Amino acid sequence: MQLLVILVAYLLGNFSASYIIGKLTANIDIRNYGSGNAGTTNVMRTLGYKAAVITLIIDCLKGVLAVYIARRLGTENLALVAGVAVVLGHNWPILLGFKGGKGIATTIGVGLAIHTSAALICIVIGIIILILFKYVSLAAIIAITLLPIILAFEGRNYFLFGLILCALAIYRHRENIQRLRNGTERKITEKLKVK
Repeated sequence: MQLLVILVAYLLGNFSASYIIGKLTANIDIRNYGSGNAGTTNVMRTLGYKAAVITLIIDCLKGVLAVYIARRLGTENLALVAGVAVVLGHNWPILLGFKGGKGIATTIGVGLAIHTSAALICIVIGIIILILFKYVSLAAIIAITLLPIILAFEGRNYFLFGLILCALAIYRHRENIQRLRNGTERKITEKLKVK
């Protein structure tokens, strides 16, 4: 049963809102446009704010759903593993040739479901960083780096859960980190198309 729950969580992650919205609204593969990333920011730059908001909500909800299913059918530790699995499914979806997003929206959903207050602290700090500096990647990296630190007070398993999600996010943002260092990272206000 535990393996089945983990598999379901991973497959939930494969449900790419950005890919589906790109196909339905513009008949495009979002991964062939903009940054090539199947995520909210690229959807915003390519398809506009409305499509981005829908993408963000759906990607968050699949993280919440994965944790909910795991809790209903198993233990809290299974919920933690399922949370990681759904993010892995989003980042490396087998149904889309392992070319997915960077997992931040799904991680937000997972975080809210696992430990709401810790996630909200990270979200608020991320939003502040975004407002101040206008870099989505910087806001995401700082916010996710705080998660394991905050969750460390909840015990080892929560800390490891946060640490894994943090490592996944930083790995997926490695090119953004290099562009931030080089001063070539695009701000959220750049190249937006609103439809």
